[in-house]
Amino acid sequence: MADIKYYTPRDWNKDAYHAFGGMTPRQAALKAATRGFREIQLMERRKNDDGMWRVHVFEGSVKKVPKPPNAPDWMAGRINKSNVKKIRMDKIKKL
Repeated sequence: MADIKYYTPRDWNKDAYHAFGGMTPRQAALKAATRGFREIQLMERRKNDDGMWRVHVFEGSVKKVPKPPNAPDWMAGRINKSNVKKIRMDKIKKL
């Protein structure tokens, strides 16, 4: 089983700290989209072996959909369903 990686947003509000975890960058981007981010640039927390950082660029959206039939009773009638599309992956040398 793969370990969870943590991704931090790039070029967003420097005062707010966010870290999204997931086994893949897409999982982290889905979490960011659920929280309202649209143009998502996620940077891995560590450098690669070649001394560069990877920045994964996604486009995110959220739709309101009816809750699934097997959902618990306390859940609202409509829930947020996030969707992301990967645009590209950049490698950068300096932050």
